[in-house]
Amino acid sequence: MSRYEDEEAAVRELLDGPHPPVPGDLGRRAAEHGARLLHRARRVRQVLWFLAAVAVVAFVVWASAARPWQVPPAATTPPFDGL
Repeated sequence: MSRYEDEEAAVRELLDGPHPPVPGDLGRRAAEHGARLLHRARRVRQVLWFLAAVAVVAFVVWASAARPWQVPPAATTPPFDGL
């Protein structure tokens, strides 16, 4: 017998044997677990949107105060080459 045939025979033996009992409330517990996961994912998504909005507001406030699009004033006067 090859290794594949040994594994196949072991799987067939497991499948032919008695099946383990399933708890009666398994469906309810699975539904509650899924609801918790969806609630957690929704909450995380809300928090991320809130943080994104706060970041946008902070950027707008900073940009309106710092005005990074304007050229900063020169620190020194340009050289005078006339007269």
